[in-house]
Amino acid sequence: MGETITLEASDGHRLGAYLAQPEGMSKAGIVVIQEIFGVNSHIRSVCDRLAAEGYLAIAPAIFDRQQPGFESGYSEAEVATARKFLGSLDWDAFLRDTRAAAELVKDRGLPIGIVGFCLGGSIAYLAATRLDLFSAAVAFYGGRIADFADEAPSCPTLMHFGEKDGSIPMADVEAIRKKRPDCTIHVYPAGHGFNCDERASYDAESAALAWRRTLDWFDRTLAG
Repeated sequence: MGETITLEASDGHRLGAYLAQPEGMSKAGIVVIQEIFGVNSHIRSVCDRLAAEGYLAIAPAIFDRQQPGFESGYSEAEVATARKFLGSLDWDAFLRDTRAAAELVKDRGLPIGIVGFCLGGSIAYLAATRLDLFSAAVAFYGGRIADFADEAPSCPTLMHFGEKDGSIPMADVEAIRKKRPDCTIHVYPAGHGFNCDERASYDAESAALAWRRTLDWFDRTLAG
């Protein structure tokens, strides 16, 4: 359903992106931000599922600045390799690459949403606070959102967390709730990465409910 394209960020950096489009007219566009595993089969699947719901979906390869074309699976060795990117997080660069994807949607005259997973969840939240482009945002288990929770999103923002997530303490989730009563937060009886059916932590029931809530959120805020 999708294709690989090239985007250009404001600083001239060129990066890959996966673009999935619906068969008919797009009702809105959604920027999809990857986990640390790159724009892999899971992220492409998310884009394809959004396209099937009538949304143009685009996932920028935000690690292209460090390693062009990087993607991986979820074996122990692959996870260890992917985690190396966490040692040098350039949030401003992530936002430039996110903006490049959003500008493609904007140029097509569509309202823009953003959804991110894991690291991408934190970037989606930060983009909702610092980029005046989005009409809605959704963050799945963003581990650094607590660090940025003093910054207010400029659009309706939904967050999903797992109560069994070993990398995001529930104390962080409660801190976010306290600082951001303007956001909607759901907690599920699941662990980190529960939305990804390629991971051992996949929780089908929680994933289905979070996905339905995500689609309802975008339908209401972008396509309503």
